[in-house]
Amino acid sequence: MNINDFKVEFNKTIDFLKTEVSGLRTGRASAAIVETVLVEAYGTRQSLKAAASITVADSKTLNIEPWDKSLLGAIEKGIRDSGLGLNPVNDGRMIRLFLPELTVERRQELIKVLHQKLENARISIRKIREEVRDLILAAEESNEISEDERFRLQEELDKVVKDFNEKIKDMGERKEEEINTI
Repeated sequence: MNINDFKVEFNKTIDFLKTEVSGLRTGRASAAIVETVLVEAYGTRQSLKAAASITVADSKTLNIEPWDKSLLGAIEKGIRDSGLGLNPVNDGRMIRLFLPELTVERRQELIKVLHQKLENARISIRKIREEVRDLILAAEESNEISEDERFRLQEELDKVVKDFNEKIKDMGERKEEEINTI
């Protein structure tokens, strides 16, 4: 049994967190803000990045150019219904999103959402740790590993979990700083 075999699961949690956190709006425009907005296209719901090209025009403006111009209305509706608080401007060729300045209240709201996402990631890490611990104990009970080996594996597991929790903490601190930067 090797703890490194389980690092893939821990890394999946970190990758998911990166995706979730990148969608949180900071003081500047980023395509990640709207990439995952669902749009009704051709009878199915798909992410905006699958239906259009998203470019950053400047620090406060995003341009969204659909692959098919007939999707302009659906994209506009998807953005309005997304709960992001953005007001799309449809010029008949593309959609422009002007990102308003973040208010103090909105920044605090975003930080609360960030903390929730960080806590969800920590919970996932704990669940994986418990599953691995159970496997280690089961291996000892079936005499696959010795008691000394069990203690060594548990120490190694605790070290890995600590490292991943540090990554989550660092990611959260960086994002919180981004959100608070005016």
